[in-house]
Amino acid sequence: MPEPFVQTTSRVIAIPRSNIDTDQICPARFLKITDKAGLADALFFDWRFMPDGTRRQPPSFIDEPHNAGRQILLVGDNFGAGSSREHAPWALRAWGIRAIVSTSFADIFKSNSLKNALLPVVVTPERYEALVALLAADPEGEWTVDLDAGLVTLPGGDAFAFEIDPFGRTMILAGTDEIGYVRAQLPAIEAWEATHPARVETRVETREGVNAD
Repeated sequence: MPEPFVQTTSRVIAIPRSNIDTDQICPARFLKITDKAGLADALFFDWRFMPDGTRRQPPSFIDEPHNAGRQILLVGDNFGAGSSREHAPWALRAWGIRAIVSTSFADIFKSNSLKNALLPVVVTPERYEALVALLAADPEGEWTVDLDAGLVTLPGGDAFAFEIDPFGRTMILAGTDEIGYVRAQLPAIEAWEATHPARVETRVETREGVNAD
């Protein structure tokens, strides 16, 4: 179950590329892995490693020393397209990413991200272009993504609001998922059931068959 998440303040990694699909994020050969924490190396594997498993030289963007510990991605349009594999947000979370900013996300990827406390922040194309320019001018600037307030605060204090699915927001802030949410409602469910006895049906068998009264 994901831990509660309210906000993160971090420098940003930019990937100015559209249509990055889930096979690029986490290649299919890693789908047998069930330990989420073990998927950090699988993230963008084919961008980062040679076929024999050695790291590419010079290192891929995400392996550059100055990107270590960064928790926010700024990516192009239609991020997470392709197959519905949940391993894609698992790999991003395992590496340390907490929020992704884009003009759009594939629907299933967005849903899987919310289930794993990975925050997909949708911005307009105009806002995206401004953010790309800001990051180019200040690559070491820190951004704060605040889920509770629904705000992204930029270096210098400028901020903009974002929207997210209300139920997804509730789960991430509480550090739970759908199963955990339902379990938390068990006292209320049991109290309701106690005041609403199950309907009892009598069954009368006749020569023509079985009738319920």
